[in-house]
Amino acid sequence: MRIYGKSLFILQIGIILFVGFLGLSQAFADDKAAIKKGDKVSLHYTGTLEDGSVFDTSEKRNEPLKFTAGSGQVIPGFDKAVVGMKKGEKKKFTLQPSEAYGDRKPEMTHTVPRKQLPQDHEPKPGMMLVMGTPQGKQVPAVITEVTKENVTLDLNHPLAGKVLTFDIKIVEISH
Repeated sequence: MRIYGKSLFILQIGIILFVGFLGLSQAFADDKAAIKKGDKVSLHYTGTLEDGSVFDTSEKRNEPLKFTAGSGQVIPGFDKAVVGMKKGEKKKFTLQPSEAYGDRKPEMTHTVPRKQLPQDHEPKPGMMLVMGTPQGKQVPAVITEVTKENVTLDLNHPLAGKVLTFDIKIVEISH
C-alpha cells in the first residue's frame, strides 16, 4: 500500500506540473502568436509626413492605440501592415494616399458667403471649423481662403493626398 500511495502522489504531482507547463507554454505561444483579423491590438506609433514632420503620435498621450485588426477602425494600409506582426515587434512602413485618407478631391472645396459662418471669430486661412451636414453628421473643414464676401472651405481630410510613414511597436495582442 505504501508504494501505491507514493506512486499516486508522484503521479498527481506529475499531472500538476504537466498542466502547469501546458499553461505556461500556451501563454508563451500566445505571446508569440501573429496578429490576425479579429485580434485586439494595442500598439505605440509615430506618424510622419514626407518632410519628416510628425503629424501624430501615441507617445503624446502616453497610451497605446487600441483597435481590432481588420475591422476598419484604422486606415486600410495601417490595418494591413499590422497583420502578421507579433508582440514586441517593431515596424516602419509607408502608405500612399490610396492606402490612407485617399487623394484630395476638388469637389470637397466649397465657397460660402462669409455671413453664414459664426460671427464670434474672424475667419482666417488655416482655421478649422466643424460643419453640420443635412444628415446631422459633424464634418471638419479648413478655411483655405477669405475674401470680404466669401470664405473657401476645404472638407477633405487634412491628411488626404499625403504619403504617410509610420513607426509602430506592438504592445499587446488578444485573440
